Amino acid sequence: MTQAVPMVELWRGGLLESMHRGHAVICNDAGEIIEAWGDPGRVIYPRSSCKMLQALPLVESGAADAVGLPPELLALSCASHQGAALHVGAVRNWLSGLNIAESDLRCGAHEPYDRDERDRLIRADERPCQYHNNCSGKHAGMLTWTRHMKAGPEYVDPDHPLQRAIRTAFEEVTEESSPGYGIDGCSAPNFATTVSGLARAMAFFAAAPESGTARHRAAHRLTRAMAHFPEYVAGEGRACTLLMRAMGGRVAIKTGAEAVFVAIVPEKRLGIAVKIEDGNSRASEAVIAALLVRVGALDPAHPVLSRYVNTHQRNWRGIETGSIRLASGLF
Repeated sequence: MTQAVPMVELWRGGLLESMHRGHAVICNDAGEIIEAWGDPGRVIYPRSSCKMLQALPLVESGAADAVGLPPELLALSCASHQGAALHVGAVRNWLSGLNIAESDLRCGAHEPYDRDERDRLIRADERPCQYHNNCSGKHAGMLTWTRHMKAGPEYVDPDHPLQRAIRTAFEEVTEESSPGYGIDGCSAPNFATTVSGLARAMAFFAAAPESGTARHRAAHRLTRAMAHFPEYVAGEGRACTLLMRAMGGRVAIKTGAEAVFVAIVPEKRLGIAVKIEDGNSRASEAVIAALLVRVGALDPAHPVLSRYVNTHQRNWRGIETGSIRLASGLF
């Protein structure tokens, strides 16, 4: 079996201190691998990188249009957001407009990642609620589908009609039978696939036309929603938001837990998937940024690259202590 390859290095004092190994695949719109590193057949959980796949039933079923979801809420349905006021307010208003209560969510509550919202909760002596969960937009979309299809309330159950619809869509766009699922941090099933299957799915989204089948139209709309509303997909200061802004709404990208990252590049009709073996996101961010440059989607002179690729580390006194570099000869 092909092994993971060195992808990102941490250097300190002239010595290689740490190494991140991983896998990456670039697929074209025919589903063919055009470049690969490591093992394209490595089976992974895509985690939150596949939220646009999980949102396909929401759009292709007509549920999104039935309640008039605008593009920014379609982007939010694919989000791993910060729990900022923007995100919390949007999810609250979305569900209250459908007379769906916060208690109907099944994602659970956690402290928001957004510092301003976290501090507001502390000052107000309030506890975080499920709206603050970084997956609450995805779950709002799932509840919208459930309401539209008159399905039962336990929409995260793997045997629920929604999860069966998601699995069908997932397997059809990856062009692989999923070997199984794990339960994600937000309690929803996360279906496994290969790195190449995930890249193939992203290429499907990249090539999906505005007209065509319901699935093509859904994929096209979700891609554009993400690319045009990156602040809803992640939040201020996040790699997804900053890199999508740097590409001016032309490309959609999405991170996932345990260092998975994907990109949808419509202009090139390409899909990209990255998995770092040790789960470190500093490496997946560096690799996805480098691959976006490689395929011509991101300007190599754009200043955002200095945050992720061949960047310098500094300590609390501002002294340069090391550097994070792409592995020699990789890209």
